[in-house]
Amino acid sequence: MKRIILLLLAVSTTGFIGCAGPEGPRGETGYSAEAIVYETVPINFLAPSYGVFYTFPQAALNSDHVLVYRLSGVDNGEDVWQALPYYKYFPNGTLDFGFDFDATRFDINIVLRGTGDLQTLNDNIRLGQIFRVVIIPGQFANKGVKNTLDLNDYNAVIKAYNIDDRNIKKIK
Repeated sequence: MKRIILLLLAVSTTGFIGCAGPEGPRGETGYSAEAIVYETVPINFLAPSYGVFYTFPQAALNSDHVLVYRLSGVDNGEDVWQALPYYKYFPNGTLDFGFDFDATRFDINIVLRGTGDLQTLNDNIRLGQIFRVVIIPGQFANKGVKNTLDLNDYNAVIKAYNIDDRNIKKIK
């Protein structure tokens, strides 16, 4: 009986001590596990590129999702954010103009596109445009948010991912 008790005591002590080994590698630095919102300074879309290129202050992960919204107006004191890409067409169905973007985990390129001479567009379309770039880590995008989330609705995205957009980081 004593031997069984000693054996059980020895086995349980070994179980509590556990195995020790070398510490695992540290995670990559400079990456965030939180959603981030950046806001551009007012952009003037001018020839020849009609675009602007920004490097993110902090690199995103390959699994992150990048969403872009343009400040399209103000309604009852509230900013109205329009999801990109956004295209406006002539009545005959041809493209008038549009805002589009492409992004990597390091940077984003926001462009004004159109079929005609973009210089002839109203200044309120070409000049002083402000954008918000929302980076949602992939781990958040797939957890806890219903598939019915309207990614075109900036306010819904901010609310769904519990993003505090009061202290937005400016990118230049």
